[in-house]
Amino acid sequence: MPSYKSYCWGLGTTSFRMVEFNKKIEKQLKYLKNFWQLTENQNQNWINNTNLQIRYYNFLREQNFIDGNASRKDKDAREKTSGLVDLGLITENRKLTEVGENLLSISENMDFDNNNILQIPSDSFIYFKQLLKVSNDINGNHVRPYIILSYVLTKLNEITKDEFTYLLPLAINQDKLFQIIEQIPLVRNNELTIDDIIISHLMSMPNYQEAYNLFINSAVNEDLITNVGMNRKSKNYDKPYFALYNSLLRFVEHKTNDNVFQILHSLDNINGKARTLWKQYIFNTSSTKTILNEGVATINLDKLLFDSNNEQTFKEKFFKLLHLFKAKSLLSDYYDLNKRYFKTSSTVLFQDNKVKFDIIPKCFFKIIDENLLSIAFTNSTLLNMNCSLEDINISFNISNQQIFNKIEEIYGVHVRNLYDIQNFVDEERYCRFNTMIDNQFTDENLITLLELFENRSINNDSIIQEMVTNNADIPTIFEYILAIIWYKISERQGQVLEYMNLSLDADLLPITHAAGGHEDITYKYQQTNYYPKHTLLIEATLASGTNQRRMEMEPVSRHLGEYMLAHRDENAYCVFATTYLHINVVSDFRSRKFMPYYSTNGEDVVNGMKIIPLQTTELKSLLERNIKYSQLYSIMEQAFNSNTTPNHWYQEELVRKVTT
Repeated sequence: MPSYKSYCWGLGTTSFRMVEFNKKIEKQLKYLKNFWQLTENQNQNWINNTNLQIRYYNFLREQNFIDGNASRKDKDAREKTSGLVDLGLITENRKLTEVGENLLSISENMDFDNNNILQIPSDSFIYFKQLLKVSNDINGNHVRPYIILSYVLTKLNEITKDEFTYLLPLAINQDKLFQIIEQIPLVRNNELTIDDIIISHLMSMPNYQEAYNLFINSAVNEDLITNVGMNRKSKNYDKPYFALYNSLLRFVEHKTNDNVFQILHSLDNINGKARTLWKQYIFNTSSTKTILNEGVATINLDKLLFDSNNEQTFKEKFFKLLHLFKAKSLLSDYYDLNKRYFKTSSTVLFQDNKVKFDIIPKCFFKIIDENLLSIAFTNSTLLNMNCSLEDINISFNISNQQIFNKIEEIYGVHVRNLYDIQNFVDEERYCRFNTMIDNQFTDENLITLLELFENRSINNDSIIQEMVTNNADIPTIFEYILAIIWYKISERQGQVLEYMNLSLDADLLPITHAAGGHEDITYKYQQTNYYPKHTLLIEATLASGTNQRRMEMEPVSRHLGEYMLAHRDENAYCVFATTYLHINVVSDFRSRKFMPYYSTNGEDVVNGMKIIPLQTTELKSLLERNIKYSQLYSIMEQAFNSNTTPNHWYQEELVRKVTT
């Protein structure tokens, strides 16, 4: 009987698909280290130790890392850690490798400097080196996914989201890699379709040929369907296809409304995205109500399946569609995982439905080029070792001068030193950032996001992450969105990517790290006709009620006070942004105008501080009324100098002036 064999590579497993990916990895490294330090665990072995795995699951629950109560806690514990094994951060026995120890140290010390050949954060550089080493075992042969991506991008410069999703993972050997590179231009010229390539790829494999011949030459029953389906988990998952086969065949022979309804009913038990793909292929509408009302009129009669003039022809087409849609469903599932893993390296851009390298990584791999093939289909013995690029492969020993030369060659930019590269990279980043704001963070979308922040719920938090990124928690995203709003209010003046003091990925979206403790947004303004040269600290919080009083009254004034003590030559003040302002927080901030703030030793003092609170309701008004910082500065300065009592101050001096 034919059996399932891998036809694509993929990074991680679907059970390791987590939001806030970087943060969750860093937290688990810390939890694993702490778990093994517990006396009862120190002499234990993870492998085949159900009780230990259950204890680790319960340990994660105690840390509030997971919710609920899994039916198989040991399995869940294995799945939660499997991705860390794949990345070489922990061993099969779930002990931290030297790579994992290094990454944990970087996270705990918040040491994200970019002092490396790619000028990416130090944690990203670790992920980059790990991805160079990570390989999949495909039917006894090895393939390194990131090297495959690198080789394809050196040849094509960029690929589409669909090409990344459905074609790139099919490169499981050198012949397939060369085929994919040759076929992608044909797809772009409409000479070939992605579906054609997937079917051709599957049908070239011996197990699919065996299954096809068995199906064509046998009477169709449920056992045959489940045998030729070659489901990688269980035959039972393919049983519903027998009903689908029969209902489709009946319709081909008799195109009646009743048979349409049978097709619709048979699709109900098909799992996952495959059901959607079948439905899109069969029907010209996604509305079940329309299908029930209009019957045959909703069938895509121009599809080849419905042109079959005998059952033999029908079987040929059904078999190929069956495996095409199952493959596309699996590849679609892997897309998100592959993207998450690749993005940890801060080298790959995923924007505008295109996938490509950032500037310096592109030059890095252009230099290496054909040398990539020498390791693309090999296994690395260094996965768990915190080694240098040169140790991974001698061809990765690239100098800064080689990068300089390649940038000049590709981009026509004269490069004398790292500063020239950084200036060029910064210009390109701001160009991409402004384009992203224009397309993704319009005033309308920003207002929608502020409303979602104001009305927190599990569903609204999910929407926020869908609109921005799922690799950051909600407070980090709030700070990021606030920085974008302030950048727009400031008419896009200033180095906001530096001012926001956040970790950003290659797509310039925020990343949350386990250590937390993000600094304030520190906005620098040069003198204009509307305001003097000054520094603005922006403190953001989603805390409300008494929590806001406890969490923010002291830290906000302390941050501003310490900044002013350390920067005597600067004119500095603070804006406190939140979704809800507690009246006593307003009162406290107003009192800071007259209160001294002392250094720890009591010898230095700041005589009074300017702290202006702003609710998100007023931020929305600023966007709606297109009020710029040149106007807002004056409004806030007048409010600061007013004598209105604290209980009426915010409404009279700020709300009224930004809304009328």
